This record gives sequence, C-alpha cells and structure tokens, in this order.
Amino acid sequence: MAKNTLIAELGNLVSEARNPQTLQIDLMTTPQILAAMNAEDARVAEAVKAELPAIAAAVDRTVDAFRNGGRLIYLGAGTSGRLGVLDASECPPTFGVPNTMVVGIIAGGDTALRNPVEGAEDDPEEGRRDLERANASANDVIVGIAVSGRTPYVIGALEYARSIGATTVALSCNPGSTIARLADIAISPVVGPEALTGSTRLKSGTAQKLVLNMLTTASMIRIGKTYENLMVDLSVSNEKLAARAIRILVEASGCTPEEAERHLAASRNNVKLAILMALTGLEVSDAEGALARADGFLRRAAAQSRPAAAS
Repeated sequence: MAKNTLIAELGNLVSEARNPQTLQIDLMTTPQILAAMNAEDARVAEAVKAELPAIAAAVDRTVDAFRNGGRLIYLGAGTSGRLGVLDASECPPTFGVPNTMVVGIIAGGDTALRNPVEGAEDDPEEGRRDLERANASANDVIVGIAVSGRTPYVIGALEYARSIGATTVALSCNPGSTIARLADIAISPVVGPEALTGSTRLKSGTAQKLVLNMLTTASMIRIGKTYENLMVDLSVSNEKLAARAIRILVEASGCTPEEAERHLAASRNNVKLAILMALTGLEVSDAEGALARADGFLRRAAAQSRPAAAS
C-alpha cells in the first residue's frame, strides 16, 4: 500500500485519533496522568457492553463448534496477537481442556510474543498459511483480532477462513472496518481515541481482553466446565491449584477440607468427579457414569443421581 494512502486510511480510524482530554498529558504530574488514563479506561466497559449481542452470537457459534469437534482459533498481530495467545494459553489450566481446543496464532510466530517481527502483519498470504498450518477447517470458529480492522495478515486469514466454510469473527475497535465487513460476526467496541495517540495497547487492548475473556469463559460455562460459579474442571498442576481445588470442593459440597482431600485422592484429582462423589455419596466408577450420562454437566449429574443434592 502506498504510504500516502496508508496515512489517509489511518487518519480515518477512531483508534488513531488524538484525544482532546489528554493534549496536555506531557505537562501533567504523575497523579494527573494516572487520573486521565483512569478516566479513559472507565469508557471501556460501556463500549464492550454495546457489543454484547455480537459477543453472544460468537459464543453460541463457539459452543456449537466445541460440541462438533471444532476449535476456537484466535489470530492477530502485535498486541492483538499476544492477547489471543494469552487467552488461549489460559484455557487448559483453568478449564481442563486440551491445548488444541483454543488456539492462539500471532503473526511472526512465537518470536513475536516477545520481540517485534518486521513486516509480519503486512503479509495477507502469511495469515492464510498460518491457518493452513493449523489445519483450520469448516468446524472451527476463527477470530481475527485487529484494533484497526485493516491488518493485512488478519484480512488474509479471514478470507481463507471464509473460503473453507469456517465461522468467522472480527474483533476490532473501529466500526465498519474491513475485517468487520469480511466476517460472519463483527464485534467492534468503540473505545475512542487513546490517552496516548495510537497506543492501542491501552483502551483498545483492554477492550479486546474483556471480549476474549467473555468468549472463552461463557463458552466453557455453556459446555459444562463450571458448577454454579465454581471452576470444576481446573487442572491440579501445582500447590496453589491443589489448595484451590480443596476450597472449591468444600464450597460446592459443604464437606470438610479433610473429606475434600480424600475425595480428590479417590478421583485422581478430578475436581468435578470429586464434587459429585461428595454431593451424592457415589463411588468413583458410578460417579464417572453419572457424569457421562449428563454430558459432563455436574449440576445435571447431581440432580439425576440424587435430586435432593441439586441446588
């Protein structure tokens, strides 16, 4: 793209505009700088709230994908790509899912997580190739993340995703963006100009993180990864998580910490299974069968096994 064309294009983006509230930010004291940033951050949640219907549509498509063996694939460059990788990497320990279920791809590969990779975001063909390397299919939901909504890498990826019949979602902070027009579902929280002009790791990055949190968390809740508001499929992989598992078991069932430890040992640290045993008195094999019949939904399994235990 010609330089003058790109300059003009950036000039039309909300995320690249100058913020009239922070024109004097270089003259402010530290408390004033922080207050100005905090005031801008306060706008983010409302901007995301306006996009809840689109986010809900993306969640429902993601749930369908998970139930049919598909995946949720995030793809972006720079901060956007890093946020996608972060959200994907937190799903296995939080929800006990395989690391292939939610996938984060960043332009330039893993090197770009810590270091800028020159020109990585400017190549639409690389976006396509990255999805090919990930074996993207029609069963997947592919989320292109780009604050500007015009990143060539993301555009190329979404065009390829459409060509193979995958569900496409665009997450940007500029309404009516190129990727929004390409995607089946457009999520476009408009947070306004950044406190520091063009530094989209600020409000725009925060908005993206909130949306990604919602996409994975709501999808996991919908496929039975929680009981009430407790994480019951977490991976017990360190001392902190072991302690959290005991607390969750006590909260969910009312058992003592000592009983919780015994149930966890019997269930081989399967928190969901241990809770069902504590709630119903079932032995391990019977509890496993009850969960299988309930498609992994703990509340349903408890109700079917001992109706009085359901809350």
